[in-house]
Amino acid sequence: MDALSRFFWFCSGIHQPTLEKHPTEHNKYVGIGATIFFTGLFAALSGGYAMYFVFKGDTAAVVFAIFFGLLWGLAIFNMDRYIVSSINKNSSSTKQILQATPRILLAIMIGMVISRPLELKIFDKEIKERLKVSYLNNQRSKIDTLNKAFNNKYTIELNKLKEFKTKRDSLESGIKTDRQKLNFEVFGTKTTETSGVMGYGPYAKRKEEELRQRQQNLDSLNSEVSRMDRFVDGRKQFDGLLAERLYTGKQLDSLTSIAGFADRNWALGQLSFNTDGTRDTTTALAVTFIGLLFIFFECLPVFVKMMSSRGPYDISVENLETSQVHTSEKDRDFEIEVTDGVHDTRVATAIRKQKDKLNSE
Repeated sequence: MDALSRFFWFCSGIHQPTLEKHPTEHNKYVGIGATIFFTGLFAALSGGYAMYFVFKGDTAAVVFAIFFGLLWGLAIFNMDRYIVSSINKNSSSTKQILQATPRILLAIMIGMVISRPLELKIFDKEIKERLKVSYLNNQRSKIDTLNKAFNNKYTIELNKLKEFKTKRDSLESGIKTDRQKLNFEVFGTKTTETSGVMGYGPYAKRKEEELRQRQQNLDSLNSEVSRMDRFVDGRKQFDGLLAERLYTGKQLDSLTSIAGFADRNWALGQLSFNTDGTRDTTTALAVTFIGLLFIFFECLPVFVKMMSSRGPYDISVENLETSQVHTSEKDRDFEIEVTDGVHDTRVATAIRKQKDKLNSE
């Protein structure tokens, strides 16, 4: 515990020999140091997680994430340590607030940066689902755009194909009806259009001949429809329309797993809205409060130092600084008096040397 306390003292940026003289202040600065340390730790985790997504897919992604996370965490830790230690508790409250204001403003920005990657991890499942919907809608929109462009480009051919298919369907229906009538005539089924006499008579022969002719027309029409279908399919293949398909579940899972930081950040922002565009108040508040929590946590080292009362350590530091300033001033006076004292001797010595040199010549 002694080693841990000293580590947290170091984190708080205090003068340890002075603090050791005041046991009642030990716990306060252990708390301040621990707050600064954990702020830096969260910054390291957040920065490393963000960098991991930047280099995701690269074999060195973990190495980059660890390196940048440590670098970012140490930078935040060092800045917090310096700012907190620079707040002078012996100054007036107004001056302390002025000293802390730039740090608080910076803490708000840093808190936003720190909180975002961690929010991405907290809402990871919801983000993936929102990305799947987005990717699927984008693919559907892309296919619709290609289809629209294709239809505009080949309007004449598509209308002609539609016309052929309409004629074919109508002819097939007519042939089916007439074939049924022929069967009724041959088997003697009485209807308004058949004689009711069983046998293969003149009417049946004439009807069969008509059916044969119409079947030939249908075969010719089917050939034309097949030719037009091949032409349209070939144009779709050439224009890339057949290559575009709606994503399957596995494809969507693969896309969301390799989604970059920008896509995930966009999806996190979209969680505040339902798919129909209405605002999802519950999720919006959750995201907002998590962000505010990290912002407050980043400001916490400054708040802790400002809220702490002026204690024996602060008075001792003030006295030590006053003593060091006084010692520095006395050292300055000493150097001035010594310089003044030896000045005349140095001048006299220089004059004598110049005279001796002139006499020797």
